[in-house]
Amino acid sequence: MSYLGINGKKFLVTASTRGIGRGIAKVLLREGAVVTINGRSDDSVRKAASELSSIARNRVYGVAADLTVESDVRKLVGRSVSLMGGLDGFAYVTGPPKGGRFTELSIDDWDYGVKLLIMSALWLTKYSLPHILKSRGSMVFLTSIAIREPIPMIALSNTLRISIAGLVKTLAKELGPKGVRVNMVLPGHILTDRQRYLAERWAREKGSSPKAYFDMVAKEVPVRRLGTPEEVGEVVAFLLSPRASYVNGASIPVDGGLLNHVF
Repeated sequence: MSYLGINGKKFLVTASTRGIGRGIAKVLLREGAVVTINGRSDDSVRKAASELSSIARNRVYGVAADLTVESDVRKLVGRSVSLMGGLDGFAYVTGPPKGGRFTELSIDDWDYGVKLLIMSALWLTKYSLPHILKSRGSMVFLTSIAIREPIPMIALSNTLRISIAGLVKTLAKELGPKGVRVNMVLPGHILTDRQRYLAERWAREKGSSPKAYFDMVAKEVPVRRLGTPEEVGEVVAFLLSPRASYVNGASIPVDGGLLNHVF
């Protein structure tokens, strides 16, 4: 039996064939939940679902969909509900937008970033909401500590992900009276492909090595290491569960104590 009380609950986790999304899916499956994972390509989804089936052979499904295309998001939600027989909540994750400084980014980069980091969240919420209202479920949105303390070389993420904070607060107040909780998780330095990109970019500019970057980053974190996708997943699973029944509209960093602000 799941300690979190989510045994048999049905969740959709977007952008979950790798990285943080996959870490969330792993934890939910280990807790006994039914999970639909998502990626852009059929091949990546099939491969990830097959690998995750070792945790839960009959409780993991996969749907390929591009989160920057509204019709794909509508299909993703509909197919997920059909496969699982309902929807008790979702964990919204996206792949990273294009990296770079503001001066290096084009208007097209920003247009695409808006679809990836803002519109995808709105579409997912809009199409999932009737099902989550019915189940009195929960929503968790993944953003980044960059919305509180901007990180060099990711101007798009620093700027656009802040919109999700406004969405979460708005939804928490609108949907709380209807039995639906909405929260946000802010990952810090988690060992993902994005961190590897930043390490390689830094190494090229400094004439150093990616290892030197990771050593430097680890020293900035009070716990002296990077986090893992599964550590983020543990917090998300808690927020999706009835154990977090009085947590609504919260923004929770999972950063090893990196953020410097008091509140």
